[in-house]
Amino acid sequence: MYVMILGAPGSGKGTQGKILAGHLGIPQVSTGDLLRAAVKAGTPLGVEAKGYMDQGLLVPDAVILGLIREILASPTAAKGVLMDGFPRTVAQAEAVDRLLKDHQQRVDHVAVLDVDEAELVQRLLGRAAKEGRSDDNLQSIQQRLKVYHDQTQPLIAYYDRQGVVRRVPGMGDVDAIQTRLRKAVAA
Repeated sequence: MYVMILGAPGSGKGTQGKILAGHLGIPQVSTGDLLRAAVKAGTPLGVEAKGYMDQGLLVPDAVILGLIREILASPTAAKGVLMDGFPRTVAQAEAVDRLLKDHQQRVDHVAVLDVDEAELVQRLLGRAAKEGRSDDNLQSIQQRLKVYHDQTQPLIAYYDRQGVVRRVPGMGDVDAIQTRLRKAVAA
């Protein structure tokens, strides 16, 4: 099963994705985690990614897609994967679709965690206070939400045309959201 979780910053996609991946018995693929692991392992793609990261630059799609290609070809992905927060653009989604097609697979479900914007802001401000994250200030949060909406609306429309989008209310406690998420991907 190939599942993607999309959601705005603070929507809980990392938390929910980890729980859902465990329930489904498939690995959770987070591009940030993939990059850090590849850099730590010193793989050729990791070395290339580190060069960009050390300069404070975004790692190009080609490198990230190379890491995803490696994951999809690995035995751990034999039953599928859960992609957390990736792809972020239609171009990335098209590239992921091509990679999956090479393995005679396709995206089964794209779960979109819907959370009220006021709740997102409160969650992120709370996280900033708890974890001391300087990137979670009100101005930064508003900019990140704008970028998310600008990039993600076309991505959701892309997958909606494929009939795989499942909207999941992301309000409430973790267990209630997880129950809704499991029902959505079981459909």
